[in-house]
Amino acid sequence: SQLLPASPACLCGCCWALRPRYKRLVDNIFPENPEDGLVKANMEKLTFFALSAPEKLDRIAAYLSERLTRELNRHRYGYVCIAMEAMEQLLLACRCQSINLLVESFLSTLRLLLEADRPHLHVLATNSFVKFANIEEDTPSYHRSYDFFVSRFSEMCHSDHNDPDTIRVSGIRGLQGVVRKTVDDELQVNIWEPRHMEQIVPALLVNLQLHVVCVGSGSPAEQTEVCFRELLGRAAYCHINNAIRPVLMHLDSHSLWEGRGFAVRCFQIIMYSIQSQHSHLVIQQLLGHLDANSRSPASVRAGIVEVLSEAAVIEATGSVGPTVLEVFNTLLRQLRQSVDYQLTGYYDNAGKQETTSTEEKTLQDAVIRTIGSFANTLPVYQRSEVMLFIMGKIPVPGIYPALGRRSQLPPPPPPPQVSERYESSNLLTALPSSFLEPLLSFTLMEDPEIRLLVLSILTSLIDRRHNAARLASVRSLVTFDVSVLELKEDRCSRQDSLFMRKHTQRLYRHVYLACREENNGRSHYQALFTLLAVLSVELVNEEVLVDLIQLVLALQELALSNQPSLSVFNRCGLHAICAGFLALLSQLGPPPALRQHVTQVSRGLWTREGKLFVRSCVYRTSCVSLKVDEAFLFVQSKICESLAGSSYSAHCERLNTPYTPQLTGKHTHTHTHRSKVRPSLMLLKRFYVHTEAKKLISETRWPVEEEERRKRMQVVERFQTAPFEEIAALCGSRTSLLHSKLNRVFDLIVRPPPSPSGQSPHRSTPLYEMKFPDLCVY
Repeated sequence: SQLLPASPACLCGCCWALRPRYKRLVDNIFPENPEDGLVKANMEKLTFFALSAPEKLDRIAAYLSERLTRELNRHRYGYVCIAMEAMEQLLLACRCQSINLLVESFLSTLRLLLEADRPHLHVLATNSFVKFANIEEDTPSYHRSYDFFVSRFSEMCHSDHNDPDTIRVSGIRGLQGVVRKTVDDELQVNIWEPRHMEQIVPALLVNLQLHVVCVGSGSPAEQTEVCFRELLGRAAYCHINNAIRPVLMHLDSHSLWEGRGFAVRCFQIIMYSIQSQHSHLVIQQLLGHLDANSRSPASVRAGIVEVLSEAAVIEATGSVGPTVLEVFNTLLRQLRQSVDYQLTGYYDNAGKQETTSTEEKTLQDAVIRTIGSFANTLPVYQRSEVMLFIMGKIPVPGIYPALGRRSQLPPPPPPPQVSERYESSNLLTALPSSFLEPLLSFTLMEDPEIRLLVLSILTSLIDRRHNAARLASVRSLVTFDVSVLELKEDRCSRQDSLFMRKHTQRLYRHVYLACREENNGRSHYQALFTLLAVLSVELVNEEVLVDLIQLVLALQELALSNQPSLSVFNRCGLHAICAGFLALLSQLGPPPALRQHVTQVSRGLWTREGKLFVRSCVYRTSCVSLKVDEAFLFVQSKICESLAGSSYSAHCERLNTPYTPQLTGKHTHTHTHRSKVRPSLMLLKRFYVHTEAKKLISETRWPVEEEERRKRMQVVERFQTAPFEEIAALCGSRTSLLHSKLNRVFDLIVRPPPSPSGQSPHRSTPLYEMKFPDLCVY
């Protein structure tokens, strides 16, 4: 037959010598036996050709991909590995703009390997992708897509293959490569989009849970932690929320809040990995999630609160950010809701989801610890602002006009606990006017428990040298030895002197008026004595001590007055305060003559009549009247004589003027208003607590359902029609529970941050208190 001329294509296919050079070079790198591996000499020739003719790179890569696909279809996996090795070497060699000619074919080849049903090919593709991800490119790419790799690597992280650790580690390393390749290039795929984060983060968290079981080097848990830290460390301000939201969703869907251990560890990694200036965004996310789970079981809420507490401790070196009040507002709302749930036995309005008192108490303890943790991240001056904010959130009857229509007060912690933990540089910082004014106003409230708690707060804030705990051990206010107490004294600083000059009359006035309360108990007089004693020890100043003596003499005159509101018990308590304070003062440094006079009066108290007098300060007496012998009284003239010739003599003229509290119209109105509300105080108190709790619930984000509306109407009807005894019995425990929990809140708020050495941290002088030379001041 006649031979027809063959086309160039046919000739190239039939004759190997006529094929393009790049194809011949590619074919030469494959050995006859795949076990011999890549022919290195021929690979060097191919690399040199590719670098000499970079315009051929796309054809070389396409032909290599074609050879790999052919060998993959024929299940000749040895040649597949050789083809991948060749592509990797070309990628590493072409570190220039022409690398983009290789990448598309390289990524399409990796997709083929990842779609195969051979796990070892998945590992091979992952290793190649990681090498590619570590290459720094000079020219960005506009058309690459890594969506498939995010999805496939995330799927590998959930593998249940016979050798799951190998596959999972490969998936984790693949995700790490995707993050490295895309996170710093704004022109490539945005890895921080929710659709990507919702795949990456759960895949990492699933393997992070294996940390307890498998801790060895190269384990999925270890690789996951490295990848997770790197991901969060690269997150910018606008990416934090997208990275944290999948974490919260994963913990919810797998019920991991209740265990607390994993959730806490997870957020420890987050807080230590992200940039410190972004940490408050994590706090915001947790607070919002806590609000969203207000109808969840107590164990879930407690787990979220525990995580918040740990996050606050880690953030202690920085600041809570712009959400300081939001933090405490949310936590106090959760505390109040928990008290309601504890009393009703249900954590939903429908009354179907039951809760136990033990679970709610566990949650309340966690909330209190968290409030303390957050408070310790704040400077001392800001803690008083936080306490003032908390005071505005605690419901008590509205009886003091200075704070508006409602006066609200949180209970403080027990005085010994506070005095051991609170420290401040000076009283101007510890008690600013914005906090001292409302705090003093609460000393005049009708509720005796509230007054006692406020006195404890005030004493703890003033007691910087922890003397209150020693003074609390005094059993008899009449006779005691100060040397046994080992009190710590110090001279009054300039800042403390300014504080006393500014607030002394206001402070003394409220102490005087608090002593007049007819429902005072023994603990009230003990607290008042401790307050005066702490003032005298903390502020060792002649002027201050003379003013305190003047106040004490005024209290003695008050006890001797004929005011019908003062019972025998009240009068005995006032005399005990006077005797105890002067006994303490006479042993702290004034002239011996004063101590002699005080000792004579104190001895008279231990006569037969005096014993009855002392015992009446401890137990309520049924006596109608109390007659006090002059031998039991402190005489102003003798005190002045005893102070003559000493450093106190310059201020003794003040003792010649009897102390009179300066009652303004504001305080007069207060007492008038109190007399009007006294009969229904308990009812108002319980009713207000209940309605305030309902108000907070209605302000949340959940829609008001018909069931809630019906229950609210039932509550209103109950308070309108039920007798007072039933209402008091129903709601009586709410306030006491809330107050007891907030005792511990204040205990932690006034606690100083922990020091690594175990000692109290050194407090530097604030800038606004520093004294600069005149030449430094403009």
